[in-house]
Amino acid sequence: MVTSKSSKAFNSYNPVNGEAVGTYPIYSAKAVAEIVDHARDASISWVALGFSGRKKVLLAWSSYIIKNVDQIAALVSLETGKPISDAKLEASMAVSHIGWAARHAEDIMRTSYRVPGALMANMSATVERSPVGVVGVIGPWNYPIFTPVGSIAYALAAGNTVVFKPSEYTPGVGVWLEESFNVVAPFADIFTTITGLAETGNALCTSAIDKLSFTGSTKTAKLVAAACATNMTPVVLECGGKDPVIVAADANLDRAVDATIWSAMANAGQSCIGAERVYVDEKVADAFIEKAIALAQKIHAGAPGDGNYGPATMPSQISVITSHIKAAIKDGGQFAYGSLKSVQAPFVQPVILVDVPESSAAVREETFGPIIIVNRVAHMQEAIALSNASRYGLGANIWSKRHGKKIASQLHGGMVAINSTFSFAAISSVPFGGVKDSGYGRVHGPEGLLEYTYPRTVVRTRFNIPLKLLSFKRRAKDDTLVIKATQLLKGRLG
Repeated sequence: MVTSKSSKAFNSYNPVNGEAVGTYPIYSAKAVAEIVDHARDASISWVALGFSGRKKVLLAWSSYIIKNVDQIAALVSLETGKPISDAKLEASMAVSHIGWAARHAEDIMRTSYRVPGALMANMSATVERSPVGVVGVIGPWNYPIFTPVGSIAYALAAGNTVVFKPSEYTPGVGVWLEESFNVVAPFADIFTTITGLAETGNALCTSAIDKLSFTGSTKTAKLVAAACATNMTPVVLECGGKDPVIVAADANLDRAVDATIWSAMANAGQSCIGAERVYVDEKVADAFIEKAIALAQKIHAGAPGDGNYGPATMPSQISVITSHIKAAIKDGGQFAYGSLKSVQAPFVQPVILVDVPESSAAVREETFGPIIIVNRVAHMQEAIALSNASRYGLGANIWSKRHGKKIASQLHGGMVAINSTFSFAAISSVPFGGVKDSGYGRVHGPEGLLEYTYPRTVVRTRFNIPLKLLSFKRRAKDDTLVIKATQLLKGRLG
């Protein structure tokens, strides 16, 4: 029992109308420390369950979530403002990741046998994988179930216990996740949610956790990494992006436009892997822009049940969106669709900007709103160069019937979708993450499971040999033999 949550509390709000929809405690540093201690105690029994036992629990959890998808989708929609349909899709993807992690953890963490080399042929060399212990997870508000589950499920499947701090904008979803897990949990403290503001997140970073997984802005990620560094706590950072879309002359324009506009506008543009800038071959640029405008005219922001997408969940983002639109026009860009009047807080209607200089903040910085910039390029090498000329390196989309793989191999980013969008987030077997200011470390897939483990090397003598290499009794002839063998083998048979 945690006795020091705090007497303080904060509210969760519906971003559509600003009404308070829930009140949650602010966990103090002392409370966080207590919970981490409890999680550490529980980790012994969680590890002892073994892969099959943990798999059973996680699959039961995934079944519970999908059976109650209407309930969690309604809560996600209430706290984020996104349509119910989008919330259900998000929950479904989260369930798929839970199942994948549960079913594959044992095989991925299986002990591996290594060849010891000719000079150490009498030794057996193995590498074991062990859970790190207690994993802290700090989740975002834009995908409040899908994104944190990408860390939570993989950490749990690997044998860790988890302490989760959800965004202060979506605490209800975080509490629901803990409550749903406890319905099937064999004992307490395997997965715990702590609610609060920045101070609570900082307390988790500086607590006795063994690893932290953070999703959020690059600015906050740097603060998180610095806080964790005080205890030498390793981190996984999944940060923002300024994801490019490359459209070649041979692209299927109808599909490219449909996917790009959805990628840019869905979830009110609040997706780290959402399209923000498009580099389209000048031969097909006019047709692409014309089709994009026609599609944008058919969608609009609004409350759940009305709009194709919802409001800006975080009110302060409205000023960022407005400043980027103003910067784009001031720097020489033009409106192809929409205007400054498209910003109707808390909603932002679709905006398509064209011919915006690459030096503009609108091109360089993450907007996180339903805005798309379309710029023309003379050829694909220019598109590749401009795509790479960013401090971000998260995802990218390529539209080409013949050149997709060639273009993809030249992009500086963690993920690329060819003739699709967002697909790498939905495939559980592949890692998700970025480079440069988009973060480091990976969630999802085998790499995501291994992030929450550490390797243990075990070397065992199988039989003794007459050479005394690791001893003060080493002889001159032993040295001679080692040198000759090394000259001959040069690492072969190793």
